[in-house]
Amino acid sequence: MHGTIYEEADGRLVRIRDHTGAVHAELTWRADGAALVRLAVTGAVVHGAVTPHPLLGDAHAVGDTAMTAVAWARPAEIPALAEPGRLPPGAGGAILNTLAVLARRAGVTGLRYAGPYPTTALWRALTRSFRCDADEATFTTGALERALRVARDPIAIDFVPAPHERIAIARGFVELRDRLERAVVDGVAYEPGGSPARLVDATPGERRPSGEALPGGAQHCEIWLGDAPYARVATISPGGALLAGPHAIPPCQSPVLGREFPLALRAALAELIADAVPAPIAPAARALCAAQALRWADLGARAAREAPDGFAVHAALWDRIAPLGLGRLALALAEALAPVVTLAVVQRAAREAAAPS
Repeated sequence: MHGTIYEEADGRLVRIRDHTGAVHAELTWRADGAALVRLAVTGAVVHGAVTPHPLLGDAHAVGDTAMTAVAWARPAEIPALAEPGRLPPGAGGAILNTLAVLARRAGVTGLRYAGPYPTTALWRALTRSFRCDADEATFTTGALERALRVARDPIAIDFVPAPHERIAIARGFVELRDRLERAVVDGVAYEPGGSPARLVDATPGERRPSGEALPGGAQHCEIWLGDAPYARVATISPGGALLAGPHAIPPCQSPVLGREFPLALRAALAELIADAVPAPIAPAARALCAAQALRWADLGARAAREAPDGFAVHAALWDRIAPLGLGRLALALAEALAPVVTLAVVQRAAREAAAPS
């Protein structure tokens, strides 16, 4: 649909490249075509050899971590990663999309996830390459319990292969299916309704700085903080072409940069975050937030992130929301921190479960 070329050799897929010539996946197969030897995507290499892993059982080495073994010629299961955070940004999604391509080519109508990390981040990655009738809440139910017992039983949700097409642009790439669904610039993903990085429809009749009209359906990659635009990074056509940018995100000049939150405020935020995360992990999230340092920082395109000594939130949230009242600010901070804290809790639980007793 968007010019992607799927190259074959001896009936097996060996390369996926876009109409610009950029290669997004390269596959090497055993001589008889029955098993994958190597899959290379941008940022990572999956080795087809199967070796035992203390957490996952039969596994492939991928980058600095491992993933459950896959029957690549006819995939029947969505693999679990031992440590998802060890893969470079975008690599996990590229692996999943290649899996969806192979499954669709093999006529597989549905795959299930059988691993310990049914997180929001995995859900969002899967829905970029698969379709399903379930929702995020159903998929992520029991995430902490599965992490604690290092679950390997499948979740009863069928993911139907529906891979996207990836097209390279300057400093990133875009993903398209029926329309432009996602853009990644400098490692930051922009999606419709995303927060704080989002794709925003260009205004009808809007023009470029040069005066030339933007094509209908063009979208802007923007950073939104405090429910208002903070920076426009790029503009992309409906077909995935870069029309403007990428532009650098301006540095934050907030007077609160570097300041640490007092203990009492951290404790109050911990309660709000506990209300915002999935109920089973609320006690662990509350305890983690109350115990960790929290400070204001310039996070560029991110509203919050985990730091070596705790957590950080974007200082622009103070500038934009504090004038509206501290109650509004507290809710915005909890919303920004909730997904970051959720991932931190699940990963800590998994590491503790896997540690030798």
